[in-house]
Amino acid sequence: MSGLSSALAGPVMIAAGGTGGHLFPGQALAQELKRRGHSIVLITDDRVQHFDRLFPGADIFSVPAATFSGRGLAGLFAAAGKIVNGTSQSLAVMGRAKPSIVVGFGGYPTMPPMLAAILRRIPTIVHEQNAVLGRVNKAVAPFVHAIASTFPTPKYLKPRNRSKLFVTGNPVRDAVLAQADVLFEPIGDGPIRLLVFGGSQGARVMSDIVPDALASLSADLRARLHLTQQCREEDIERVNLAYERAGISATLSAFFEDMPKEIARSHLVIGRAGASTVSELGVIGRPSILVPLPHSLDQDQKANAEILSGAGASMMIEQDSFTPDALAQKLITLFSDPARLAAMAGAAKAEGKPHAVQTLADLVERIARKSVAGIAAPNSPKTLSAPEGTNASQEKN
Repeated sequence: MSGLSSALAGPVMIAAGGTGGHLFPGQALAQELKRRGHSIVLITDDRVQHFDRLFPGADIFSVPAATFSGRGLAGLFAAAGKIVNGTSQSLAVMGRAKPSIVVGFGGYPTMPPMLAAILRRIPTIVHEQNAVLGRVNKAVAPFVHAIASTFPTPKYLKPRNRSKLFVTGNPVRDAVLAQADVLFEPIGDGPIRLLVFGGSQGARVMSDIVPDALASLSADLRARLHLTQQCREEDIERVNLAYERAGISATLSAFFEDMPKEIARSHLVIGRAGASTVSELGVIGRPSILVPLPHSLDQDQKANAEILSGAGASMMIEQDSFTPDALAQKLITLFSDPARLAAMAGAAKAEGKPHAVQTLADLVERIARKSVAGIAAPNSPKTLSAPEGTNASQEKN
């Protein structure tokens, strides 16, 4: 902890919404800041009904938000109206809540509150989870006080904004940190534990491809598989039937209460390459086959997957090439080489940043108190000091 954690003049306002990739790091930061005695305000869009479970004890406000993507001229005017309305409501919320600082985690729901914070001249930080600077973060970058980043060179960061860049890593939730010390168990002659998940935008393709790939494996491999797979509700029956026919032991569900624990139990993970997934694989240290979402904005998932694959921690298959035969060949290669799987697990662990949440919380406190000057020289990405006791290999960039 930084030693700066005496109470701030006002709460920390977290602007987050949309996907888990934006919400989970916001949740992690809220957990750490509450441990330091700070109060939390969450401002998000109108999907607020489930957020009380993720942010217990926080004051939660919802404001209108919209994206400009692919709506035509009428849609653009409608989106602009929503953003203006959301910004106006955010100004009112901030007038009542009086936050010491506003921290945005990207995604279109954060545009109105970030604009409002800038207009009110409240200290502001944006956090970029991906290897590509998101569109909202890119738009507000010239006006915020700091840009926290998972990676040292996020794509699309303009040179004039590089002096604001602080490399913190991507915060992960307490449930992920609880699994960080669970050692990877190399494959022996016993069960092979395979975890498959794709999130809200990826579960369908996993249900279409993975059962056929596994069914084509040898009878010996199929008998050893212990599969856990996230499926959409409408796919569970057909996927379960496919595994029964192939003689594969499978646990299927639309939602797993403790996904970090499932990751820790696995020998191999097949999934998308969202920022939270990549960060959690690193902190827990598990090998993976990653299939980036092909239509994600600016190909951010592909950039994320390339980080892990380049480190030897993962194999990447682009969705156009994600066929049952291609997947089966990679599985045969990995399952027949336990030493390689173990090496991939170690490479993933080396990429993990388990202290990212503490590092980001330190930055939040410093910016809120306007005491960030002198951390590092201007015009270079600044890597904040990790908390005492951090393993340097776990904090490398």
